Amino acid sequence: MSASIVFHGLAAIAYAVLALSLWLPIQKYQRSPKLDRTFRAGLLAAIIIHGTGLLLTIILPHGLHIGWALALSAGLWLGMVVFWFESLYLRLDSLLLILLPTAALVSLIATLFPEGIVVHHANSEWLRVHLLIALCAYGLAGVAAMHAILITVLDRQLHRPVQAAGQQNTWYRALDSMPPLMVQEDLLFRLIRIAFFVLTLTVITGMVVSLRLANQLIPLDHKTLFTLLSWVTFGGLLIGRQLRGWRGRIALRWTLVGFSFLLLAYTGSRFVLDVILQRGPFG
Repeated sequence: MSASIVFHGLAAIAYAVLALSLWLPIQKYQRSPKLDRTFRAGLLAAIIIHGTGLLLTIILPHGLHIGWALALSAGLWLGMVVFWFESLYLRLDSLLLILLPTAALVSLIATLFPEGIVVHHANSEWLRVHLLIALCAYGLAGVAAMHAILITVLDRQLHRPVQAAGQQNTWYRALDSMPPLMVQEDLLFRLIRIAFFVLTLTVITGMVVSLRLANQLIPLDHKTLFTLLSWVTFGGLLIGRQLRGWRGRIALRWTLVGFSFLLLAYTGSRFVLDVILQRGPFG
């Protein structure tokens, strides 16, 4: 728990400093964030600090320590890792204007709510693999949902009257510095394809774990239900994209629906148990 507080606190500070270094030039009418080598090294260091905190907190010698805030933190960290690799060959610097404040906020939440539970049967290698893959799927879907929200905001921005340079506020200039919508949409579907693949692995490993621990192929619980609904939603979206060319608002809505199902599958229930009801371990 102490490792979670320390490393998440350091990560929150690092992300916040990096976010300020991007937003301040926007306020001074420099339209696009300029990311030099020093900034990229700082971003990589923040991601490493964040990941170290998760590694020391979640993976324990006697099991896996998981809570709702840690799940959010792990998902956001995975999203930052995806962004890091994508940014090596795509100009996505402006997306950090949204990602960095979100990362700072989520890291702060994980610092304030480090509580969680140690999962039973975590000595099972299949269960460990399943849970780690599930966190990856959760993180990728979360980033896709956040990206979908950003595209929605950008789409509305395009339909508003163009403001004169002297009348543009900071938020207007930040949105105006973002990559074109077509580039954003291509990235969104790349994220959704990866998330669907990892989510498929989550479903498969979950079935294996259920057979080994409960001799049941598909457990009849809300987590399984909402996970399968999310899997069907993302799969249907990809099929619609391939066969009917779905894009724009249809794609954005279904992306948010798919992530909402994943949110209900884990984080929502753990938040109610850990924070509202203040209950401990579950069976």
